[in-house]
Amino acid sequence: MLHTDQGRSDVLAFVGENLRRLRRQAGLSQAALAQAAGISRRMIINLEGGDTNISLSSLDRLAEALGATFVEIVSDPAAQSRRIEAVTWRGGRADSEAVLLGSVPARSEAQLWRWSLGPGDRYSAEPDPEGWHEMIAVTEGRVLIDLAEGPVVIEAGGYAIYNSAQTYAYVNVGDGVARFIRTTVA
Repeated sequence: MLHTDQGRSDVLAFVGENLRRLRRQAGLSQAALAQAAGISRRMIINLEGGDTNISLSSLDRLAEALGATFVEIVSDPAAQSRRIEAVTWRGGRADSEAVLLGSVPARSEAQLWRWSLGPGDRYSAEPDPEGWHEMIAVTEGRVLIDLAEGPVVIEAGGYAIYNSAQTYAYVNVGDGVARFIRTTVA
């Protein structure tokens, strides 16, 4: 889920502002966008008001319905660079978070993330669209990537590259905080 803390990130405000602007540019009503993205109209209203949380995969569906990218939905509309540095997910533990560091153009898009997971915490993802891949480099701890095609455990200093058009999850299987860099490419 997309979560923020006061003073840490204005990403929900950015989502609300960007969503409203992109929806209007596309000439869509809130109901039409909700239907196109498979999300409730109430969720659209709450997002545009900046007072609800949403899953990252739901943001992807909204971006696709608007003909936009994930980065266009979550980034500061006044920013001049591709540096984003926004907390876009928080886990059940205080030391679990995902920070979207930046993005560059690729065939479709590329994103650079910094993640941390507290002991035992898990982030479960829905499959990305066909053609998306991820590269994970663990910098601290042990991370289990629970892929539909089978689990992979990565120790600090190790990495994995896989097709993310499948159900997957990140799980901290160590005793301390696990940290990793995630790159997504389409």
